[in-house]
Amino acid sequence: MRNKQARNGIGSQGFTLVEILVVVVIMAIVIAMAVLSIGVTGRDQQLDQESMRIEGLLSLLHDRALIEGRDFGMRLEPTAYEFVFYDTRLAQWTHFDQEREFRHRNLPKGLSLQLQLDSVQVVLKPIDPNLIDNTPPPPPQVAIAASGDATPFRLTVVRDDTQARASVTSDATGKLAIESSDHPPPGNRS
Repeated sequence: MRNKQARNGIGSQGFTLVEILVVVVIMAIVIAMAVLSIGVTGRDQQLDQESMRIEGLLSLLHDRALIEGRDFGMRLEPTAYEFVFYDTRLAQWTHFDQEREFRHRNLPKGLSLQLQLDSVQVVLKPIDPNLIDNTPPPPPQVAIAASGDATPFRLTVVRDDTQARASVTSDATGKLAIESSDHPPPGNRS
């Protein structure tokens, strides 16, 4: 009679192997979701994506300046940027929005731009959208000449709340480099 009670579970204590495995699987799923949502690598993918976009567009524009023999530029605001070209007929910088890639772009909410020219921080100001039609907009802060020469700069995309950053740099020959949010430049590691 005692053996029959033990087999029926009466008076037995503990969990079966199946119950323990179910709990372990549920915990693994919850932990995996938490890890994916936090981003364990420390990378800010939105920062990296925006800096890679800027680097790619500037690289295309550099090649285009050499091929077409035209001067191009990048006009920066605190939370936006746009590309321009020098119109020799009008003798002024003009919006370069004929192609979708080079349209005016606003940064995602929470991101902003910082610009350094010759190691000097440049104050970026928003462009007044109510400029009178015959008032030319300001010239670009970054220029790419038809010869391939370019303004040396460091453009940093910053996450406002965490101060995480990713940078695009250029030398006078237009050679671009990118520093992602999880790889600071050598010598600046904490």
